[in-house]
Amino acid sequence: MLSMSKAPTTKAVTLRPGRIDDVETIHAALLRLGAHIGAHQEITSTPDDLRRYGFGANPAFSTLIAKVDGEFAGLCLHFPIFSTWIGRPGVFVQDLYVEDRFRGRKIGEKLLRRVARECRAAGGVYLRLSVDTDNETAKAFYEKLGIGWSSYEQVQKIVGEAFFAFTDAPEEER
Repeated sequence: MLSMSKAPTTKAVTLRPGRIDDVETIHAALLRLGAHIGAHQEITSTPDDLRRYGFGANPAFSTLIAKVDGEFAGLCLHFPIFSTWIGRPGVFVQDLYVEDRFRGRKIGEKLLRRVARECRAAGGVYLRLSVDTDNETAKAFYEKLGIGWSSYEQVQKIVGEAFFAFTDAPEEER
């Protein structure tokens, strides 16, 4: 018996580098990502910060934008890193975000694979990222792609006033 239901139309996903005119969209996506993981209060960046540090002569990061039929679907914000132990460059994925309505279409995987391929073309041999401790869905997604957790590392950080106090402390003479 033939089903009368129509199969969903698969729309093409296009990927392109982020541009300065994408800054408002990028920032809004980061805010939605923060809200999704329950850490919206941690985001203090502004679109002007992204403009200043992500675009220009020495950008601190790059973005890859995913679109479906011209509509923003997701992004991958990343930057180059280097491993002294491996002796080769790599890429650090700071933020991977896919709009809820586009999830399940492998957009996150496409973004990660493109960034990894670009890294490899530049001589890179690895990709790193960190995952929110409670984000079990993201952990499972990365594991499925073969991006496992490192059992011998732990992310440590110092930010804000503690960072400034650390930088302002006098160096002790030895």
